[in-house]
Amino acid sequence: MKIFNWTNIRLLLIFGLVLFLYSFAQHRNGNRKLKKSTVVFVGENTLFVRPEIVNKLLIENKKDASSIRKDELDLNKIEKNLDTQDMIEKSDVFVSIDGVLKAVVKQKTPIARIYDGTRSFYIDYEGNKMPLSDNFTAHVPLVSGTINEKNNEDLAALFRTIYDDAFLKKNIIAIQIMPNGSLKMFNRNYDYFIDFGRTMNVDKKFRNYKAFFQKAVLDSSLYKYNKIDLRFTEQVVCTK
Repeated sequence: MKIFNWTNIRLLLIFGLVLFLYSFAQHRNGNRKLKKSTVVFVGENTLFVRPEIVNKLLIENKKDASSIRKDELDLNKIEKNLDTQDMIEKSDVFVSIDGVLKAVVKQKTPIARIYDGTRSFYIDYEGNKMPLSDNFTAHVPLVSGTINEKNNEDLAALFRTIYDDAFLKKNIIAIQIMPNGSLKMFNRNYDYFIDFGRTMNVDKKFRNYKAFFQKAVLDSSLYKYNKIDLRFTEQVVCTK
């Protein structure tokens, strides 16, 4: 029984010592100041927001990271603050072993630029509004007309379809939203416009257009047309 008690006492002493050393190390580590801060952008997007702006938010407007103690950091708060920024989709903030405060940032992806007659803004990949950037202009279709609650989701889906297709992304440079909800599209290298109709049977219409284009480009007949009508899902009607 004595041996059993002494074993328990030794285990308690060891456990207490481990807790003390851990607490001491944590306290000592918390009192240490950061060495620096750094921002890493991930993804293919060009920088719509400047790294120095993100870094300023990262260090919460302090002079530099070296003036910040580790125990003063609220990483969740910093992440939430970064994620509320108009150009940022998601951020991950952490402190490395060597004392570097690091933010890994994914920017939003603009897929269309909207001009509604009074203002201009982007629609991002999720279908949300995104302000223009002073740092870079995205090469996306310019869309004129009105986007509202009724057509927002359908138009966002159409913009995503164009963005995700290499051919459409390269060739469709502008879209006009008509008062009746139908769409006119304009091609990069040809003078004709595309009468797309409403946002119905989108995939079928684009498949028809791509098949027609690949055939017509071989005999240079695309230069002869004034209008390409895609409203009829079973055929493509061309007008000279």
